[in-house]
Amino acid sequence: MFSPGLFLTAAGVGLAVAAPVGPMGMLCIRRTLTDGPRAGLAIGFGIASGDAVYGLIAALGLVSVSQFMLAYDKPLHIVAGLFLLYLGIRTMLQKVPADNGNDNANGNGNGEGKLAGIGHAGALKAFASALLLTLTNPQTIIMFAALFTTLAPRGPFSSSVAFTTVCGVFCGSIAWWCFLVTAVSLARHAIGHKLRVIIDRIAGFALAAFGVAEVRRAI
Repeated sequence: MFSPGLFLTAAGVGLAVAAPVGPMGMLCIRRTLTDGPRAGLAIGFGIASGDAVYGLIAALGLVSVSQFMLAYDKPLHIVAGLFLLYLGIRTMLQKVPADNGNDNANGNGNGEGKLAGIGHAGALKAFASALLLTLTNPQTIIMFAALFTTLAPRGPFSSSVAFTTVCGVFCGSIAWWCFLVTAVSLARHAIGHKLRVIIDRIAGFALAAFGVAEVRRAI
C-alpha cells in the first residue's frame, strides 16, 4: 500500500543527497550553459536514476550487492576520478559556442544558434555518463542506508514499500535537478559569452580537481 509519509521521507532523502554542490552539480550546470536545458535535464535524470538504484539497495537491504560495491570501492573511485579528470580537461580545452542571439548563424533566423541544445543521441549519452558516475560512488549506499535506518518506518520492506521508497528518492532528486536546470537556463540568456567562457573554465577546473581527489582517495 502506498504510504504518503514514506514517500515524502524518501523524497526528502533524495533531495538531501542531490542538493549539495559537487562534481555532478558542476557537470549539470556546465552542460546546461553550453548545450541547453535538455542536456542539463539528461544529466539530472541520470543522477536521479542512480540515486533511485542506491535507494532501492538500501531499502531492501541487499547486503550482497552493497558488499560487492564496497569491496571494489577503490577501483570504482579510480574509474570515476579518471572520468571526471577527463571531463574537466576536455571542458577546459573545449571552445564555448557563442550565443548567436539575433543573428542568423544557424540558418533559420530563430536566434537559437548552437546553444539551442543537443539531439536525442546527445541527451542519451549525457544520461548514461551521469548514471555511470553516480553508480561508481559506493559511499552513496552508506549514506542512503544511514538515512533510511533513521527515517524509514520499522518492519520489513515489502515490494510496495520498496517501490514507494524508490519513487520518493527519484522524485526528490529530480526535483532538485529540474530546479537547478531551470535556474541556470534562465540565467544563461543574461550571461555574456565572455562570462560563459570563464564559468566553463572554472567548471572544467573544478571537475578535474574532483577527479584528482577521487583518484587520491582510492590510492
